[in-house]
Amino acid sequence: MEAVQNLVLHLWSEYEWALTRADERVADWPLMWAYWPTLALTCLYLFIVYVGPKLMRNHQPFEFRWTLFVYNAVLVALNFHIFSELISATWKRNYSYRCQLVDYSNDPDEMRIARAIWWYYFSKLVEFIDTIFFILRKKDAQISFLHVYHHATMFPIWWIGVKWVPGGQSFFGALINSFVHVLMYSYYGLSALGPRLQKYLWWKKYLTRVQLVQFVAGMTHAAQSIYIGCKYPLWMQWALIAYGTTILSLFINFYIHSYIRPSRSTSRPNKERERLQAGCGDGAALNGDSKSDVLSNGVVTRELHKSSVANGHPMTKKTS
Repeated sequence: MEAVQNLVLHLWSEYEWALTRADERVADWPLMWAYWPTLALTCLYLFIVYVGPKLMRNHQPFEFRWTLFVYNAVLVALNFHIFSELISATWKRNYSYRCQLVDYSNDPDEMRIARAIWWYYFSKLVEFIDTIFFILRKKDAQISFLHVYHHATMFPIWWIGVKWVPGGQSFFGALINSFVHVLMYSYYGLSALGPRLQKYLWWKKYLTRVQLVQFVAGMTHAAQSIYIGCKYPLWMQWALIAYGTTILSLFINFYIHSYIRPSRSTSRPNKERERLQAGCGDGAALNGDSKSDVLSNGVVTRELHKSSVANGHPMTKKTS
Protein backbone atom coordinates (compact mmCIF):
# COMPACT_ATOMS: atom_id res chain seq x y z
CA MET A 1 0.00 0.00 0.00
CA GLU A 2 2.84 2.35 0.82
CA ALA A 3 4.39 1.70 -2.58
CA VAL A 4 1.12 2.66 -4.28
CA GLN A 5 0.90 5.87 -2.24
CA ASN A 6 4.46 6.76 -3.14
CA LEU A 7 3.74 6.15 -6.81
CA VAL A 8 0.65 8.36 -6.69
CA LEU A 9 2.56 11.14 -4.95
CA HIS A 10 5.37 10.86 -7.47
CA LEU A 11 3.00 11.05 -10.42
CA TRP A 12 1.19 14.01 -8.87
CA SER A 13 4.47 15.88 -8.33
CA GLU A 14 5.44 15.17 -11.94
CA TYR A 15 2.06 16.48 -13.10
CA GLU A 16 2.47 19.68 -11.06
CA TRP A 17 5.95 20.16 -12.48
CA ALA A 18 4.64 19.63 -16.01
CA LEU A 19 1.96 22.28 -15.43
CA THR A 20 4.70 24.84 -14.81
CA ARG A 21 5.88 24.22 -18.38
CA ALA A 22 2.42 24.39 -19.98
CA ASP A 23 1.42 27.07 -22.46
CA GLU A 24 0.25 30.06 -20.44
CA ARG A 25 -1.81 31.37 -23.38
CA VAL A 26 -4.39 28.59 -22.98
CA ALA A 27 -4.50 28.47 -19.17
CA ASP A 28 -7.87 30.24 -18.91
CA TRP A 29 -9.53 28.64 -21.92
CA PRO A 30 -12.56 26.37 -21.32
CA LEU A 31 -11.61 22.98 -19.81
CA MET A 32 -7.90 23.83 -19.88
CA TRP A 33 -7.33 24.91 -16.29
CA ALA A 34 -6.95 21.30 -15.09
CA TYR A 35 -6.99 17.77 -16.47
CA TRP A 36 -9.69 16.33 -14.22
CA PRO A 37 -12.71 17.85 -16.06
CA THR A 38 -11.58 16.14 -19.26
CA LEU A 39 -11.00 12.87 -17.43
CA ALA A 40 -14.37 13.20 -15.66
CA LEU A 41 -16.20 13.75 -18.96
CA THR A 42 -14.41 10.74 -20.46
CA CYS A 43 -15.41 8.59 -17.48
CA LEU A 44 -18.99 9.83 -17.83
CA TYR A 45 -18.90 8.80 -21.48
CA LEU A 46 -17.71 5.32 -20.54
CA PHE A 47 -20.42 5.09 -17.88
CA ILE A 48 -23.08 5.99 -20.47
CA VAL A 49 -21.66 3.36 -22.82
CA TYR A 50 -22.03 0.80 -20.05
CA VAL A 51 -25.49 1.66 -18.68
CA GLY A 52 -27.12 3.16 -21.79
CA PRO A 53 -27.92 -0.09 -23.63
CA LYS A 54 -29.29 -1.57 -20.40
CA LEU A 55 -31.62 1.39 -19.88
CA MET A 56 -32.81 1.17 -23.49
CA ARG A 57 -33.43 -2.57 -23.36
CA ASN A 58 -37.17 -2.26 -22.75
CA HIS A 59 -37.72 0.85 -24.85
CA GLN A 60 -38.38 1.34 -28.53
CA PRO A 61 -35.52 2.86 -30.55
CA PHE A 62 -35.70 6.57 -31.31
CA GLU A 63 -35.78 7.96 -34.83
CA PHE A 64 -33.39 10.82 -35.48
CA ARG A 65 -33.34 11.41 -39.23
CA TRP A 66 -33.37 15.21 -39.27
CA THR A 67 -31.64 15.44 -35.92
CA LEU A 68 -28.82 13.34 -37.35
CA PHE A 69 -28.67 15.50 -40.44
CA VAL A 70 -28.38 18.71 -38.39
CA TYR A 71 -25.83 17.12 -36.04
CA ASN A 72 -23.66 16.00 -38.94
CA ALA A 73 -23.99 19.39 -40.63
CA VAL A 74 -22.76 21.10 -37.46
CA LEU A 75 -19.73 18.82 -37.32
CA VAL A 76 -19.02 19.44 -41.01
CA ALA A 77 -19.04 23.19 -40.32
CA LEU A 78 -16.89 22.84 -37.20
CA ASN A 79 -14.28 20.67 -38.88
CA PHE A 80 -14.20 22.91 -41.94
CA HIS A 81 -13.57 25.89 -39.65
CA ILE A 82 -10.69 24.06 -37.99
CA PHE A 83 -9.23 23.01 -41.33
CA SER A 84 -9.54 26.45 -42.95
CA GLU A 85 -8.07 28.24 -39.93
CA LEU A 86 -5.08 25.92 -39.81
CA ILE A 87 -4.48 26.17 -43.55
CA SER A 88 -4.73 29.97 -43.58
CA ALA A 89 -2.74 30.73 -40.42
CA THR A 90 0.06 28.21 -41.01
CA TRP A 91 0.41 29.47 -44.59
CA LYS A 92 0.81 33.03 -43.34
CA ARG A 93 3.35 31.90 -40.76
CA ASN A 94 5.22 29.88 -43.39
CA TYR A 95 5.01 26.68 -41.36
CA SER A 96 7.33 23.85 -42.26
CA TYR A 97 5.87 20.41 -42.93
CA ARG A 98 9.17 18.80 -41.91
CA CYS A 99 10.00 20.46 -38.61
CA GLN A 100 7.98 23.23 -37.02
CA LEU A 101 8.58 24.29 -33.44
CA VAL A 102 5.86 25.79 -31.27
CA ASP A 103 5.78 29.59 -31.22
CA TYR A 104 4.38 30.59 -27.83
CA SER A 105 4.08 34.25 -28.77
CA ASN A 106 0.85 36.23 -28.98
CA ASP A 107 1.19 36.71 -32.71
CA PRO A 108 -2.38 36.89 -34.10
CA ASP A 109 -1.85 34.00 -36.51
CA GLU A 110 -0.18 31.86 -33.85
CA MET A 111 -3.21 32.49 -31.63
CA ARG A 112 -5.48 31.43 -34.50
CA ILE A 113 -3.55 28.16 -34.73
CA ALA A 114 -3.79 27.58 -30.97
CA ARG A 115 -7.53 28.30 -30.98
CA ALA A 116 -8.09 25.99 -33.95
CA ILE A 117 -6.31 23.18 -32.11
CA TRP A 118 -8.46 23.87 -29.04
CA TRP A 119 -11.59 23.61 -31.21
CA TYR A 120 -10.22 20.34 -32.57
CA TYR A 121 -9.87 19.05 -29.00
CA PHE A 122 -13.40 20.26 -28.18
CA SER A 123 -14.81 18.54 -31.29
CA LYS A 124 -13.74 15.22 -29.77
CA LEU A 125 -16.05 15.94 -26.84
CA VAL A 126 -18.90 16.71 -29.23
CA GLU A 127 -18.28 13.42 -31.01
CA PHE A 128 -19.23 11.51 -27.86
CA ILE A 129 -22.77 12.14 -29.11
CA ASP A 130 -22.10 9.62 -31.90
CA THR A 131 -22.28 6.83 -29.34
CA ILE A 132 -25.32 8.32 -27.63
CA PHE A 133 -27.16 8.18 -30.95
CA PHE A 134 -26.21 4.51 -31.28
CA ILE A 135 -27.57 3.82 -27.80
CA LEU A 136 -30.84 5.71 -28.27
CA ARG A 137 -31.40 4.07 -31.66
CA LYS A 138 -30.53 0.67 -30.14
CA LYS A 139 -27.61 0.09 -32.51
CA ASP A 140 -25.75 -1.69 -29.73
CA ALA A 141 -23.72 -3.84 -32.11
CA GLN A 142 -22.03 -0.67 -33.33
CA ILE A 143 -20.58 0.14 -29.93
CA SER A 144 -17.51 -1.97 -30.57
CA PHE A 145 -14.20 -1.88 -28.75
CA LEU A 146 -12.60 0.27 -31.43
CA HIS A 147 -15.47 2.74 -31.47
CA VAL A 148 -15.27 3.27 -27.71
CA TYR A 149 -11.46 3.14 -27.65
CA HIS A 150 -11.13 5.81 -30.32
CA HIS A 151 -13.66 8.18 -28.77
CA ALA A 152 -12.48 7.71 -25.19
CA THR A 153 -8.82 8.37 -26.04
CA MET A 154 -8.81 11.20 -28.58
CA PHE A 155 -10.45 13.66 -26.18
CA PRO A 156 -7.99 13.27 -23.25
CA ILE A 157 -4.99 12.94 -25.59
CA TRP A 158 -5.69 16.25 -27.31
CA TRP A 159 -6.12 18.03 -23.96
CA ILE A 160 -2.42 17.31 -23.54
CA GLY A 161 -1.73 18.64 -27.02
CA VAL A 162 -3.54 21.91 -26.37
CA LYS A 163 -2.05 22.32 -22.91
CA TRP A 164 1.59 21.99 -23.97
CA VAL A 165 1.93 22.15 -27.75
CA PRO A 166 -0.95 24.11 -29.39
CA GLY A 167 1.03 24.76 -32.53
CA GLY A 168 4.19 23.63 -34.26
CA GLN A 169 4.13 20.04 -35.46
CA SER A 170 0.73 19.49 -33.79
CA PHE A 171 -0.99 21.35 -36.58
CA PHE A 172 -0.45 18.56 -39.11
CA GLY A 173 -2.50 15.85 -37.41
CA ALA A 174 -5.36 18.21 -36.64
CA LEU A 175 -5.25 19.57 -40.19
CA ILE A 176 -5.55 16.29 -42.04
CA ASN A 177 -8.01 14.75 -39.57
CA SER A 178 -10.36 17.74 -39.66
CA PHE A 179 -10.34 17.57 -43.48
CA VAL A 180 -11.19 13.86 -43.41
CA HIS A 181 -13.95 14.59 -40.92
CA VAL A 182 -15.47 17.13 -43.31
CA LEU A 183 -15.78 14.33 -45.87
CA MET A 184 -16.90 11.78 -43.31
CA TYR A 185 -19.64 13.84 -41.67
CA SER A 186 -20.81 14.98 -45.08
CA TYR A 187 -21.33 11.31 -45.90
CA TYR A 188 -23.18 10.74 -42.62
CA GLY A 189 -25.40 13.76 -43.17
CA LEU A 190 -26.39 12.69 -46.67
CA SER A 191 -26.91 9.11 -45.53
CA ALA A 192 -29.21 10.33 -42.75
CA LEU A 193 -31.66 11.65 -45.34
CA GLY A 194 -32.71 8.14 -46.25
CA PRO A 195 -32.57 5.45 -48.95
CA ARG A 196 -33.23 7.82 -51.83
CA LEU A 197 -29.70 9.18 -51.51
CA GLN A 198 -28.00 5.86 -50.86
CA LYS A 199 -27.37 5.15 -54.53
CA TYR A 200 -25.32 8.35 -54.76
CA LEU A 201 -23.09 7.40 -51.81
CA TRP A 202 -20.87 5.02 -53.77
CA TRP A 203 -17.70 6.59 -52.40
CA LYS A 204 -17.84 5.14 -48.88
CA LYS A 205 -15.14 2.56 -49.66
CA TYR A 206 -12.83 5.32 -50.84
CA LEU A 207 -13.55 7.34 -47.71
CA THR A 208 -12.23 4.43 -45.66
CA ARG A 209 -9.09 4.40 -47.81
CA VAL A 210 -8.64 8.11 -47.18
CA GLN A 211 -8.87 7.42 -43.46
CA LEU A 212 -6.14 4.79 -43.73
CA VAL A 213 -3.96 7.22 -45.68
CA GLN A 214 -4.35 9.89 -43.00
CA PHE A 215 -3.07 7.54 -40.28
CA VAL A 216 -0.05 6.60 -42.36
CA ALA A 217 0.59 10.26 -43.21
CA GLY A 218 0.45 11.30 -39.56
CA MET A 219 2.80 8.55 -38.43
CA THR A 220 5.19 9.23 -41.31
CA HIS A 221 5.20 12.93 -40.47
CA ALA A 222 6.16 12.14 -36.86
CA ALA A 223 8.75 9.52 -37.85
CA GLN A 224 10.59 11.80 -40.28
CA SER A 225 10.60 14.53 -37.62
CA ILE A 226 12.32 12.16 -35.21
CA TYR A 227 14.74 11.04 -37.94
CA ILE A 228 15.92 14.56 -38.80
CA GLY A 229 16.28 15.49 -35.13
CA CYS A 230 13.52 18.10 -34.98
CA LYS A 231 13.50 19.86 -31.59
CA TYR A 232 9.74 19.54 -31.27
CA PRO A 233 8.96 17.56 -28.05
CA LEU A 234 10.09 14.00 -28.68
CA TRP A 235 7.50 12.47 -26.35
CA MET A 236 4.71 13.92 -28.47
CA GLN A 237 6.08 12.38 -31.65
CA TRP A 238 6.52 8.93 -30.16
CA ALA A 239 3.06 9.10 -28.56
CA LEU A 240 1.54 9.90 -31.96
CA ILE A 241 3.31 6.94 -33.58
CA ALA A 242 2.28 4.55 -30.80
CA TYR A 243 -1.34 5.65 -30.83
CA GLY A 244 -1.46 5.74 -34.63
CA THR A 245 -0.21 2.16 -34.75
CA THR A 246 -3.15 0.92 -32.67
CA ILE A 247 -5.75 2.80 -34.72
CA LEU A 248 -4.19 1.86 -38.05
CA SER A 249 -4.11 -1.83 -37.09
CA LEU A 250 -7.79 -1.82 -36.18
CA PHE A 251 -8.75 0.05 -39.33
CA ILE A 252 -6.81 -2.36 -41.51
CA ASN A 253 -8.67 -5.20 -39.83
CA PHE A 254 -11.93 -3.39 -40.57
CA TYR A 255 -11.00 -2.88 -44.21
CA ILE A 256 -10.09 -6.54 -44.65
CA HIS A 257 -13.37 -7.74 -43.13
CA SER A 258 -15.43 -5.18 -45.03
CA TYR A 259 -14.00 -5.20 -48.54
CA ILE A 260 -11.40 -7.91 -49.11
CA ARG A 261 -12.88 -11.02 -47.50
CA PRO A 262 -16.43 -10.48 -48.83
CA SER A 263 -15.12 -10.10 -52.39
CA ARG A 264 -13.12 -13.31 -52.12
CA SER A 265 -15.93 -15.35 -50.65
CA THR A 266 -17.41 -17.87 -53.05
CA SER A 267 -19.60 -19.78 -50.65
CA ARG A 268 -21.94 -16.91 -49.86
CA PRO A 269 -24.78 -16.23 -52.32
CA ASN A 270 -24.21 -13.22 -54.57
CA LYS A 271 -27.21 -11.30 -53.28
CA GLU A 272 -26.10 -11.71 -49.68
CA ARG A 273 -22.57 -10.58 -50.55
CA GLU A 274 -23.91 -7.52 -52.29
CA ARG A 275 -26.13 -6.66 -49.37
CA LEU A 276 -23.25 -6.93 -46.92
CA GLN A 277 -20.91 -4.87 -49.07
CA ALA A 278 -23.57 -2.22 -49.56
CA GLY A 279 -23.47 -1.49 -45.84
CA CYS A 280 -19.73 -1.66 -45.33
CA GLY A 281 -18.90 2.00 -45.43
CA ASP A 282 -18.52 4.91 -43.07
CA GLY A 283 -21.78 6.40 -42.04
CA ALA A 284 -24.21 3.58 -42.70
CA ALA A 285 -24.48 2.62 -39.10
CA LEU A 286 -24.83 6.07 -37.67
CA ASN A 287 -27.81 6.69 -39.85
CA GLY A 288 -29.22 3.19 -39.67
CA ASP A 289 -29.71 2.68 -43.38
CA SER A 290 -28.01 -0.69 -43.59
CA LYS A 291 -27.95 -3.91 -41.63
CA SER A 292 -24.19 -3.75 -41.90
CA ASP A 293 -23.99 -0.68 -39.73
CA VAL A 294 -20.75 1.27 -39.76
CA LEU A 295 -19.30 3.02 -36.80
CA SER A 296 -18.21 6.59 -36.66
CA ASN A 297 -14.63 6.38 -37.85
CA GLY A 298 -14.95 3.66 -40.35
CA VAL A 299 -15.47 0.67 -38.14
CA VAL A 300 -18.18 -1.74 -39.13
CA THR A 301 -20.01 -4.49 -37.34
CA ARG A 302 -21.92 -6.92 -39.48
CA GLU A 303 -24.87 -8.65 -37.92
CA LEU A 304 -24.06 -11.85 -39.78
CA HIS A 305 -20.43 -11.71 -38.66
CA LYS A 306 -20.54 -10.45 -35.12
CA SER A 307 -17.86 -12.89 -34.10
CA SER A 308 -15.33 -11.25 -36.40
CA VAL A 309 -16.35 -7.61 -36.20
CA ALA A 310 -18.57 -6.83 -33.25
CA ASN A 311 -15.78 -7.61 -30.82
CA GLY A 312 -14.35 -4.21 -31.51
CA HIS A 313 -12.04 -4.55 -34.45
CA PRO A 314 -13.81 -2.41 -37.03
CA MET A 315 -14.77 1.11 -36.52
CA THR A 316 -16.01 4.18 -36.92
CA LYS A 317 -17.42 7.51 -36.87
CA LYS A 318 -15.43 9.54 -36.33
CA THR A 319 -10.63 8.96 -35.62
CA SER A 320 -10.83 10.13 -34.81
